[in-house]
Amino acid sequence: MFNSNFLKQKSPQQRFLFILGAFMILIFLSLGIILVFFSDMLSLDDEKFPAKYRIAFAILLVVYAGIRFSRLTKQNDNE
Repeated sequence: MFNSNFLKQKSPQQRFLFILGAFMILIFLSLGIILVFFSDMLSLDDEKFPAKYRIAFAILLVVYAGIRFSRLTKQNDNE
């Protein structure tokens, strides 16, 4: 469950890419949540961006964030 390889010192490039990947995951996840739950605060026009497409796009963003998270964790396991 917990391996000591995760605690190894990483190079600055690996550390930067890990932080950038984690930041992008948070961006995609938060954007998806905002589109679903706080779209009325954004005053999006339902004629230009209908609710069904908005929810589908938000689900796509959340799924993509999950895929990136799984790739990030697999990448750390391999190193």
